[in-house]
Amino acid sequence: MSKPKTRWIVIFSILFVLQLLVLFNANNPASEASDTIDKADTAWMIVATAFVLFMTPGLSFFYGGMVSIKNVISTMLQSFIALGVISLLWYLVGFSLAFGESYNGFIGNPATFFAFKGVGLNPHPDFAPTFPFLLFALFQLKFAIITPALITGSFAERVKFTSYLIFMCLFSLLIYCPLAHWTWHPQGFLRNWGVLDFAGGTVVHMSAGFAALAGAYVLGKRENKAHEPANIPFIILGTGMLWFGWFGFNAGSALSASGLAVQAFATTNMATASAMITWVMFDAFLGRKITAMGACIGAVVGLVAITPGAGFVNVGQSIFIGFVAAIISNLAVYYRQKSSLDDTLDVFPSHGLGGIVGMILTAVFADEVGAVYGDFTTLKFHLLALLIVGVFAFGGSYIIYKITGLITRLRVSPEDEQLGLDISQHAETMNITGR
Repeated sequence: MSKPKTRWIVIFSILFVLQLLVLFNANNPASEASDTIDKADTAWMIVATAFVLFMTPGLSFFYGGMVSIKNVISTMLQSFIALGVISLLWYLVGFSLAFGESYNGFIGNPATFFAFKGVGLNPHPDFAPTFPFLLFALFQLKFAIITPALITGSFAERVKFTSYLIFMCLFSLLIYCPLAHWTWHPQGFLRNWGVLDFAGGTVVHMSAGFAALAGAYVLGKRENKAHEPANIPFIILGTGMLWFGWFGFNAGSALSASGLAVQAFATTNMATASAMITWVMFDAFLGRKITAMGACIGAVVGLVAITPGAGFVNVGQSIFIGFVAAIISNLAVYYRQKSSLDDTLDVFPSHGLGGIVGMILTAVFADEVGAVYGDFTTLKFHLLALLIVGVFAFGGSYIIYKITGLITRLRVSPEDEQLGLDISQHAETMNITGR
């Protein structure tokens, strides 16, 4: 057995100390549930939280099916591992940074809810007035988990696993948590501007899209970009899991078992259906084959695009949002493939541009405050927010990639890349019988 490297000894020692710290945390007593808890809201939010968690394994299948056969396990693990890493990070300090006592609308106090201090079974008037505050923290955790997992599609097949773990932690603390605070905290400056993000178009998809763009730029092109997707049924399965889980993502963001949740549920489904059909019909219109992978990518683009406006637009408008987003993302994927940028699984064209389209059209159609109702204030603030978020997410992620590169090598060696990340990073292979 080889001796562990010094950095792993240090990392494990830090993990052990943190375990002792939270084990003897005396400021986190269990509390009994209040009589003010609404049982219907609580039941729905438990279900919605589980739905959103289900999206991350779905993403792992979606991405894993797209890469080459020698990189399936590594690609899927990059998504799946976030369930563990971000859960612990969120418990310790992430939730506080996102939803703790606000410093001028920019970031939360890391001590407010450190190790879930004060996050118990009673409602919270600002965040969870009808269900346990702990459930709100867990619901928001699932959003924090999937965001760095989304980024992995941009640098799939060439990133070193340990460098990805470092990047994931830094991104979550320095990019995701501030964006969540700006957008969803009652004192967040974007929220106070009137920026509308019902379930994460800015916080999740734009941040992941711009981080993916920075990652593709920093890591550079793969040694060999040409390959066949490893498993199309994996892609279909992953899309189905994402579509299913997205109902918790969007309808759950109503934070109640209410008509608003039903509205978000309906707009989510119809925008997704519209984008999927638009994508495959647009392919046919351009003389391409209608493919299963195209249908799946189109569906995901629709899910992304409706996310910021799911509770603010009606069903007809959601269908139009899916239509527009599918055409724009389809063209972006086509021209990206002809460029020198190697965004492996087209994260920016799908999630970045999908989120941008969704945010703009939310400001156009949002009930009462949208541009179609004669009020352009929301649209102006959305355009300004898109600029700020784009610069912050891209520039901040670029710096984080560079910092990570100073700690450890970002890319695997050319030999390891040729061998495949499944073997070179994890000593595992996907056993395909009869192949």
